[in-house]
Amino acid sequence: MWEKVKDFASEFFVTGDPLIYGADVTIVLTMIAIIFGLTYFKKWKWLWREWLTTVDHKKIGILYILAAFLMLFRGGVDALLMRAQLAMPGVDFLTPDHYNQIFTTHGVIMILFMAMPFMFGLFNIMVPLQIGARDVAYPFLNSLSFWLFFSGAMLFNLSFVIGGSPDAGWLAYPPYSELQYNPGVGQDFYIWGIQISGIGSLMTGINFIVTILKMRAPGMKLMKMPMFSWSVLSSCIAIIFSFPILTATLALLFLDRYAGAHFFTLDGGGNPMMYINLIWMWGHPEVYIIVLPAFGIFSEIVSTFAKKKLFGYKSMVYAMMIISVLSFLVWAHHFFTMGSGADVNAFFALTTMLIAIPTGVKVFNWLFTMFRGKITFETPMLWTIGFIPCFIVGGLTGVLLSVAPADFQFHNSYFLIAHFHQVIIGGVVFGYFAGLYYWWPKMFGFKLNERIGKWAFWVWNIGFYFCFMPQYVLGLMGMTRRVVTYTWDKGWWELNVVSTIGAVLMGIAFLFQVWQIVDGFKHRKNNLDTTGDPWNGRTLEWSTPSPAPVYNFAVLPQVTQQDDWWERKQRKEQGQSGPTPVQKLEPIHMPRNSGTPIIMSGCWFIAGFGFIFHWEWFVIAGLGGVVACLLYHSFNYDTDYYIPVDEIERTEAALRKVNI
Repeated sequence: MWEKVKDFASEFFVTGDPLIYGADVTIVLTMIAIIFGLTYFKKWKWLWREWLTTVDHKKIGILYILAAFLMLFRGGVDALLMRAQLAMPGVDFLTPDHYNQIFTTHGVIMILFMAMPFMFGLFNIMVPLQIGARDVAYPFLNSLSFWLFFSGAMLFNLSFVIGGSPDAGWLAYPPYSELQYNPGVGQDFYIWGIQISGIGSLMTGINFIVTILKMRAPGMKLMKMPMFSWSVLSSCIAIIFSFPILTATLALLFLDRYAGAHFFTLDGGGNPMMYINLIWMWGHPEVYIIVLPAFGIFSEIVSTFAKKKLFGYKSMVYAMMIISVLSFLVWAHHFFTMGSGADVNAFFALTTMLIAIPTGVKVFNWLFTMFRGKITFETPMLWTIGFIPCFIVGGLTGVLLSVAPADFQFHNSYFLIAHFHQVIIGGVVFGYFAGLYYWWPKMFGFKLNERIGKWAFWVWNIGFYFCFMPQYVLGLMGMTRRVVTYTWDKGWWELNVVSTIGAVLMGIAFLFQVWQIVDGFKHRKNNLDTTGDPWNGRTLEWSTPSPAPVYNFAVLPQVTQQDDWWERKQRKEQGQSGPTPVQKLEPIHMPRNSGTPIIMSGCWFIAGFGFIFHWEWFVIAGLGGVVACLLYHSFNYDTDYYIPVDEIERTEAALRKVNI
């Protein structure tokens, strides 16, 4: 009996690697500390009532961002491990199998479990406030979306210590992701972790399209809407058309592995190129899905800190929508080298060059907005200015890669790695950092320490250029992707050392950001935002207190023009605002908290775990729980309540925002 238990444990848990053992100890100690802290301070009920069951879009946004920071840490550690392995020739720090697992999990975590929740967090916190709404269109669905994402992310990360991580690359190309060549459970963790979180992402896209189109404040026509909300709309349109492709593709791969189908196996009549086409039909729109909201953030910040109306508002809107459409017409440039033919290569080369045009329009619009503006250089603006040269270099190298004959030389090299990170870090991550600093006072009611923030900015940027500029040269020198080690005679080691130093600097910069947040909470009473408008902003979110009350607006705003809040302030300064109209308060209809989303997501986690290990009883229990949750919610009519006028009056009086 004992021997059977030992055999099961040796197969079930990942063993034999000191790094994994260290992770096991860290996970156990962290869980013990969390449980002890919640018990000691008697916070279990508070955690359940205020956070785990919340349907408040602002709190859900904070949960998304917290999850994104955890995933940034995990993905960053993977990156540092890879750079440690590649710093010098012949290093045996990681085994080839472990290296394959790490570069697979690094890519998946950073794109799907860091960038996506960071983006969704900012969606949740700001879009209803920007458009003058009291919540999103479907609050229950919003909560379910987050917990599905989180369940999928946790399921994927569990593979690190149970069963073994996936190792077929972040897009899991067959035939290596098929059962014949990858018989372990790591690839099944990949499929189900992404599937469950992807369903949540698709629901978020639907939710925010409906919210933006149907819940804008009275008078806010589409062409009066803030640019960030436009970027969210364009991103969500791409989500609802691309994520079903991902869901279907992974479902087919799962059937190959679980049911003996042969959609992507040549010896069974399938075609692995079909998988590669499908995964990139999702994958390239995904790049624009995560970068478009960053463009919206930069637009808001540039306008605010230059104290000017955004230059070329309509052209910016058209550019975003054109990018959203063209993003579906460029996927084949990811496999120019796979023999598609000259005509196909020429078409996708042309579409790839075309998509650079609306992107370039946006850069020029930001520059013209800053031109002759009264610019101040607070932390959000620093990240915005740091983004521009970085993204220009990334865009230019992207144009080089769009030329099919040149791509034959660049594609499988570190030149491509440098380009991709230049765009994703310099565009997406810098953008979300800028948005986080910009909207932090609105989220938590206090400003972060500018001095520490500027240290983080400069160390991040210096580390970024040290890390990725050498990789362009390494690519031109012939260093290919997916290399676990190399020899001294290649002449690559000096630049790899520099690149690794840059990665370490970015890790230090992340620690500066953690320090800044901890310091901010520690000294928050000294940095309170008592105005609700610390940056002298232009859009409606700055008309609310910081942080905004649960209902956002006591009275829904009446919008008359673009940048309505800014224009109101200008009229007031000039004495042209006239008498303030009497604001008649009415009871506010709000959604009630629900524990069903987290329970349903837990059931999906159980079902996914059962599919991974072929435990049918787990699958039945998990899916049965999902059905039970759906039935319960269908017959639950206690889903909303009204905030009475006297409570609104007390809240508003305490916030000193209106005279009742």
